[in-house]
Amino acid sequence: MQFLVISRRLTDQFSDADFAPVVPLEGARARELYAAGFTRQIWHRGDQPGACQIVEAETLEAVHETLATLPLAAAGMIAFDVIPLKPYAGFTP
Repeated sequence: MQFLVISRRLTDQFSDADFAPVVPLEGARARELYAAGFTRQIWHRGDQPGACQIVEAETLEAVHETLATLPLAAAGMIAFDVIPLKPYAGFTP
């Protein structure tokens, strides 16, 4: 099943200096999740610090468990909105 994940850095609670040492680790973990097939597509947000991604997992719980392995999540520096996706019915007769 696919999910839309929208993340936002908690910039009201953490400074740029707080994020600086964690961001390279986040990128490395994101690459691992992409290579493993969890992350299918990912973009930086244009409106605020964070990302949007399409991920694939069996359950919503599995998505949350996997996202928790991201260094920013483990440090409590990022929040996620996770939206389950269903196939678009407009393409079927």
